[in-house]
Amino acid sequence: MLKSIEQAVENFCIHQIGSQCSMEDGTTKKRTFIASIDTNTQEDTKYRVYLASDEAFLQRVCKLFLEEDTSDEETMQDMLLETVNLIVGSAKVIAEEKNTHPYTIQTPSFEKVGHFDLAYDEAKTIKLDNDELTIAIKELDA
Repeated sequence: MLKSIEQAVENFCIHQIGSQCSMEDGTTKKRTFIASIDTNTQEDTKYRVYLASDEAFLQRVCKLFLEEDTSDEETMQDMLLETVNLIVGSAKVIAEEKNTHPYTIQTPSFEKVGHFDLAYDEAKTIKLDNDELTIAIKELDA
């Protein structure tokens, strides 16, 4: 699942934002806006996917979609939820096309603003210049 989400984030950076990004293992150490979305595989394994965006990355997305140079915190939270839908929804399509563990997605939820201190199994941080977006996945107990 992480591979399809990585591909979706890379596509988002290239095709929406218009920039190449790099990825590294682990989570960002910056203060972030954090949202989650639950998924369920065909094998009935449930996962929670987290996206944790620093303010600069999220403001870049707000500028792209809303044409706002400076967005308030509520707008940034809403834009993060939309970004989760875009990225994880795209990853879902990628997984279906490759027939690699297809899954369904639920409605995203806003978690908090702060440092990423949630439990996870795997994580990658996407860097776009100095801006950062962490994707993390946690398998949920059945």
